[in-house]
Amino acid sequence: MTQWSKSSWRALPRIQMPDYPDMAALNAVEAELARYPLLVFAGEAQRLKTQLAAAGRGEAFLLQGGDCAESFEQFSSDGIRDTFKVMLQMAIVLTHGAKVPVIKVGRMAGQFAKPRSANTETVDGTELPSYRGDIINELAFTKAARVPDPSKMLRAYTQAAATLNLIRAFSTGGYADIHQVHGWTSGFLDHERAEKYREIANRISDTLDFMGAAGVTPDTAHSLQAVDFYTSHESLLLEYEEALCRQDSLTGKWLAGSGHMIWIGDRTRQPDGAHVEFASGVSNPIGLKCGPTMEADDLKKLMAKLNPENEAGRLTLIARFGAGAVGDHLPRLIKTVQQEGANVVWTCDAMHGNTIKSTSGYKTRPFDSVLREVREFFGVHTAEGTVPGGVHFEMTGQDVTECTGGLRDVSDEDLSDRYHTACDPRLNASQSLELAFLVAEELSARRGLQQAKAAS
Repeated sequence: MTQWSKSSWRALPRIQMPDYPDMAALNAVEAELARYPLLVFAGEAQRLKTQLAAAGRGEAFLLQGGDCAESFEQFSSDGIRDTFKVMLQMAIVLTHGAKVPVIKVGRMAGQFAKPRSANTETVDGTELPSYRGDIINELAFTKAARVPDPSKMLRAYTQAAATLNLIRAFSTGGYADIHQVHGWTSGFLDHERAEKYREIANRISDTLDFMGAAGVTPDTAHSLQAVDFYTSHESLLLEYEEALCRQDSLTGKWLAGSGHMIWIGDRTRQPDGAHVEFASGVSNPIGLKCGPTMEADDLKKLMAKLNPENEAGRLTLIARFGAGAVGDHLPRLIKTVQQEGANVVWTCDAMHGNTIKSTSGYKTRPFDSVLREVREFFGVHTAEGTVPGGVHFEMTGQDVTECTGGLRDVSDEDLSDRYHTACDPRLNASQSLELAFLVAEELSARRGLQQAKAAS
């Protein structure tokens, strides 16, 4: 077995990665990136790992969400603020339902590369390489735009650094004050069909009022006006990841400095592949997408390679099966984990298995299917006596029309109004918050069952 190094992935099979035509340009970019400061720090990643360990025990809950693929063209401070804002709103609602801390992890400041189902796409008889995210090539359907350009990694780094800078300011500068965040929800609750959510919102308001009367205010409790907010992305472009991988001077461990948490996709999780090899040697929390084709033997190999010391909080298994299919696959994977005695965090990606083509021709995800998969995820864990540790959504704080359904009842015909995603459809702000209320109901019901069982 070859000893791990940050470049040992280069000797293994690689898929879903570009072939750069200009190797000299690629080498120059990698060398430049290797001189840049890290985007995140070892202490932050370790803190996230500790919090994820609590989620694995049912003592915290993971909320992971953000863009399908971050865009250079759509990058703006308002966009970052809006997504950050709706995630904080969701977290308050989930905290009330779960009665445990909610870990907030954005698909932000690094989610630039996307795996594709085919290497090429054809439009009007013209075949070109697929768009693989702004860090690699461009969305425009021209031959020049689809050529992989290594210099885009430098722009991605700059955008990620700016995003993290703003998130850190929002997290600690008073913008995240819990009273203010809860107040933002009033517009959503004004909708005529939001009646069933008002009771939960009123209970949250009563709790905040009681805390204020008891003297627990943002002035006396720093935790009410500041939050921990982490970043994550799929570590698909390994040249970028290696360039930002550094050895921590205090611990001697290697850190993927591109984000607090990195994950391996369902298409790139080969146990002997490049992506698993890279992730196996860094100290960050690692996510692993588990789709319908995940077999027990592969999961055992992956858990052994990615978490050989069985460290709590190290490995998050992100289940993504599709509504109606969770019961066919999740129980067997849970049994595999139990047989191995593995420490994992189970979380539900209810987006990627529910993508359809609408009658209007747009790729979309029905809100009801997303909710159904979440409920099936909770149902299986209740039946198995295991812990549903979190949820994972592609979402935005903007008022897009990309997923159908929800309170505002986005229809197939509405999709063309504000369909802005570069890749996959995202929940908009209203749909995201509605989903948080519905997940909170699941968490509250689960807590009630646990209390009843403990009392019997």
